[in-house]
Amino acid sequence: MSVHPTAIVSEKAKLHETVTVGPYAIIKGAVDLGANCEVHAHAILGSEYGRFVAGEGNIFHSGAAVGGSPQDLKYANEETTLEIGDKNTFREFTTVNIGTPSGGGKTTIGSNCLFMAYVHVAHDCHLGNHVIIANSSNLAGHVTIEDGVGVGGVCQFNQFVRLGRYSYIAGDSAVNKDVTPFAIAQGKYAVIRATNKIKLERMGFEKPEIDNIHKAIRFLSKGNRSIDEALKAIAEECIDSENIQHLTSFVKNSERGIAL
Repeated sequence: MSVHPTAIVSEKAKLHETVTVGPYAIIKGAVDLGANCEVHAHAILGSEYGRFVAGEGNIFHSGAAVGGSPQDLKYANEETTLEIGDKNTFREFTTVNIGTPSGGGKTTIGSNCLFMAYVHVAHDCHLGNHVIIANSSNLAGHVTIEDGVGVGGVCQFNQFVRLGRYSYIAGDSAVNKDVTPFAIAQGKYAVIRATNKIKLERMGFEKPEIDNIHKAIRFLSKGNRSIDEALKAIAEECIDSENIQHLTSFVKNSERGIAL
């Protein structure tokens, strides 16, 4: 273990022997860091009351504040948690908060995610794997992001919205409703503009399935159909597949409404 002499590390912290901690970094409270994690200069991890558990190979750049208390007036120093997977990168001045008791008590992040500078992930958010969020985008509490989602810079997300897998949010958008899987959304407030075909191609989707998904997205976003009418058209005219089932299930389970 390499801990710079100017760093402050809590007695409650558990650091793998391969962890490195840079100058003036602060690790507060119950922080558990897995193998090969890097804590750069002036990063702050954990809080006095919560618990932060990180897997292997995570990198926390200078000024990142990960595992701090939620920005929620109802929070009263309860022991809630932040749990993250492996190989995530938190660039400069990223902030990620632990959960709140009323929101389930836990914020979670998967693996292989990138949070660019000044990104904020609030309490009780749940993010999957391979999520990329560009500079200065902010997630309010209770946001859910599925696997493989991309978010452009300076985007804002209301509480409780969901982003379906392999969707993309164009930069400078404000999102107040759920964005379906496989779609590109843009605007203030954001609406679905297109199918995220390039992402699907990069993920190895076959062309017939991309065309199938594209047809379903168009039924939802074009033609002034109601949600029920769009779902009926998808059921009748799209080839049934795991991806179509995931898309329709996402739409049916939406509580905030779909961004159309």
